[in-house]
Amino acid sequence: MSHINVTINGRQYRMACEDGQESRLLKLADDLENRIGDLRGKFGEIGDQRLEVMAALTTSDELLDANQRIRALEDELKELRDVREAASDRARATQVAVAAALNAAAERIEKTTQVLNRTVGGGIAIG
Repeated sequence: MSHINVTINGRQYRMACEDGQESRLLKLADDLENRIGDLRGKFGEIGDQRLEVMAALTTSDELLDANQRIRALEDELKELRDVREAASDRARATQVAVAAALNAAAERIEKTTQVLNRTVGGGIAIG
């Protein structure tokens, strides 16, 4: 477990994180600091706590939107997989049907050749 200092809204906080996650935690804190700065620029000095809550709500709103988009994309992906599977099943069925039709045609040709050999050829093989 690592410990790092982050700055949020001008205040330093000592935070614990998993080893190797230090740079990620610093980026998260920097993002929050930038959001608070942007809000301060838009609304002025409306109180630190209010700015922090607004930044947290903005982040939560973005996270909620992202999760909804992810769920929609997962649903779309599932539908596409279902369509692909159905198409694959149809392709296999078509392949089986074509093979059966070719086999049936080959059998008919073979029978026709045998009949012709017996009736027309007088014992001489045709084809």
